Amino acid sequence: MSEKVAIVLAAGKGTRMKSDLPKVLVEVLGRPMIEYVLDSLGEGGIERTIVVVGYRAKLVRSALQGSASIEFALQSEQLGTGHAVMACRELLADHAGAVLVLAGDQPMTQAASIKTLMEEFDRDTSACILGTAHKEDPGQLGRIVRDHQGRFTGIVEYKDATAAQRRITEVNMSYYVFRWGDLLPVLDRIRADNSQGEYYITDAPGLMLAEGKRVRALDVLQPCESLSINTVEELALVEDAMTEGGVRG
Repeated sequence: MSEKVAIVLAAGKGTRMKSDLPKVLVEVLGRPMIEYVLDSLGEGGIERTIVVVGYRAKLVRSALQGSASIEFALQSEQLGTGHAVMACRELLADHAGAVLVLAGDQPMTQAASIKTLMEEFDRDTSACILGTAHKEDPGQLGRIVRDHQGRFTGIVEYKDATAAQRRITEVNMSYYVFRWGDLLPVLDRIRADNSQGEYYITDAPGLMLAEGKRVRALDVLQPCESLSINTVEELALVEDAMTEGGVRG
């Protein structure tokens, strides 16, 4: 069994946070939000973590330099989540097993969820497993589409969804476990033909399905794990949720 690896996406700015800090260094209850993610990865059994840095990269490296299990990959241009994963190729040149990809701005990440996803991947022959959750009010999150047998068929973004698809309560939570050897060739086929001109890792599961690879979506995440932080208002919501849950800085 190969080592358990995680890629944490941490290259973005904190523009909407009204801060010039990299977003992942904005504090939540007195700690940089990325520290909660890294703690959960360690508690969830991840043995090696690659943090993808970009905006003010030196500051993020300095803030996290105390952890021996963390390596850094540089995304010199912020061209999307798929592009960020591409930046890890050299560091993972000798790896072919499981890689968990998740965002560094999700401080409600739960160690139990990570452990469940990684254990399921070890038992499985899938090229990709997505962690999903059901939310009573899924808002504008991407919807998980399944066929009549319950098999995953794709992710539909809210803006592209039909009225029926918008009624789906199972949502994409941006937790992906890939078999690295299967993901590498797919990375080259992700296209930036969208309004942002960016490469999205969200496209990878669909590309794998089109190639006949096995892709599964598992409803194993807690709704709170969808609480990422993009604005000052969302920061307040997360701090309230953490305080209610007994989390302290």
